[in-house]
Amino acid sequence: MKGTERRQEILKMLTHASSPISGTALAEHFSVSRQVIVQDMALIRAEHHDIISTNRGYLINAPQRVTRAMKVFHSDEDMEDELNTIVDLGGVALDVFVRHRVYGCLRAELNVSSRRDVKKFLEEIHSGKSTPLKDVTSGYHYHTISADSEDTLDLIEQELNNKGYLCQN
Repeated sequence: MKGTERRQEILKMLTHASSPISGTALAEHFSVSRQVIVQDMALIRAEHHDIISTNRGYLINAPQRVTRAMKVFHSDEDMEDELNTIVDLGGVALDVFVRHRVYGCLRAELNVSSRRDVKKFLEEIHSGKSTPLKDVTSGYHYHTISADSEDTLDLIEQELNNKGYLCQN
């Protein structure tokens, strides 16, 4: 494995780790010396990744986000309200997906995090270039929603439910 590939893998491991990873563990995992890991960390930091060294190992200093998929149903007229509800409460609509009986899971990336993003998305839909993905499943669809905490996701879920958009699986 080349150094650039190893550093990408190290970043992935640190991003998904729930606790610090020791340099020794990384060295063993990649079959390199501890000194190579130290050099890799310096190069990773030089690429503007905030890696923290602790007495228990390395960790990446990144804001923690949680995600949850929510099944929803609404009309085309309610798309703006649904997405604004998500972003107004601190969520990001990462994607939209449907489970089609023939084609399986069809997914499209959204990354809608503000009212401006909602407006831009709706302009694209209303331009006639395409129709909403939810139309292939008679309005039923899912959003993967990201937020800063489970509490925020609970609040978003509760409000979508209050508005009648949330489906009970």
